[in-house]
Amino acid sequence: MSDPKQTSPDPQQILPDYWLMRPQVNLDAATRHAFDRLLKPLMVANANTLVDYRLEAPRWQFLCYATEKYPITLHGSGNAQIAIFEPRQPVDLGTFGNQKAVYATEDGILAMFFAIVDRDRYPMWVNNACVRLVDASGQSSPPFYVFSVSKQFLSQQPWRKGTVYLLPKDTFRQQPPMSFGAYQVLIAQSASPEPVRPIARLEVAPQDFPFLAQIRPHDDDRIREYGQAMQTGAPWPDEK
Repeated sequence: MSDPKQTSPDPQQILPDYWLMRPQVNLDAATRHAFDRLLKPLMVANANTLVDYRLEAPRWQFLCYATEKYPITLHGSGNAQIAIFEPRQPVDLGTFGNQKAVYATEDGILAMFFAIVDRDRYPMWVNNACVRLVDASGQSSPPFYVFSVSKQFLSQQPWRKGTVYLLPKDTFRQQPPMSFGAYQVLIAQSASPEPVRPIARLEVAPQDFPFLAQIRPHDDDRIREYGQAMQTGAPWPDEK
């Protein structure tokens, strides 16, 4: 999955040090072939098939490969029996994420986060992002991530087994990029105003998530303050 044309902006200089860089992956030909052997029949069947995953490669690598090589986007959920995704109105601090739509991501790790974080049993807020930084020459960084949950729940290990759905991406619209200094920020989120039927689904467990130990705690009130500042142009909250 590595691209020799990509450069890696130094996260210590560009992003706060709690941002995480995707682990380096160089898939060999045999692994790519094994991924294709799974994916091609699923694309043809288009029947919400449960993926019979028995490969040694981590599941997040399979999901990332699927979105990079096929017209697929992903949705993580704790519900393993979704036959069709209907547009819903979420509660989100951002303009793009506050529209009635089906939401998905082109990043396998981010989709897995939504699958394994148990918000059904734990009424917590989650804060997450997956971005790439693009410089003036058009060169892109690998993905950077941040993951956090309400601090009062983190010690309870609020995880679950979940499902990542592989969705056709033809009705999805990508979130517009943002400016960040000299960089454009590509955000791994898309939205479809129309119902979407899954192509296939993959079971995942907390131990499949590569950043489980790096999920951070946050204060919900601070997240609200930052969101209000982003939406209204109010002064950025002082660091506490």
